[in-house]
Amino acid sequence: MTSKELEVLIKAHHREAFLWSRQCCGFDTSLAEDILQHAYLKVLEGKAKFGHQSSPKTWLFAIVRYTAMEWLRNEKPTHSLEGVEIEDIEPDRPVESQEDMLNLLPSRQKEVLLLVFYHQMTIEKAAEIMEVSLGTARTHYERAKKSLKMLIEKKHENAR
Repeated sequence: MTSKELEVLIKAHHREAFLWSRQCCGFDTSLAEDILQHAYLKVLEGKAKFGHQSSPKTWLFAIVRYTAMEWLRNEKPTHSLEGVEIEDIEPDRPVESQEDMLNLLPSRQKEVLLLVFYHQMTIEKAAEIMEVSLGTARTHYERAKKSLKMLIEKKHENAR
């Protein structure tokens, strides 16, 4: 792609790329801006090359995701909820918003839900961005829906 084509691509997907960056950073807006800027630099400097193996949007989202993972790994220790069951979550902790509920999910479950529901991607595209097999993405998608349903039901029970 030429630099002009890359600029057009970035401008066309900037809003969605920013939202995805924010989601990859645990909804930290300031960090998301930094991550997105670094992702754009990779694209514009030619460190990330579009190989026409996916759509430009999928490619851009993968770069943002990888940049966020790289940044978070180098900047601060991560605390994952992988392996934590919904029943293990503190019952007294209030779950106020959608972001709170999503942040309680394991990272891969959260990622696939965000890509499919908020960014209108197919599970196949989500798998490509997440660099996992289609079967793995489907498994995380189904588990995420089940876990999110349980969290919503739990929130409604506590509201009564």
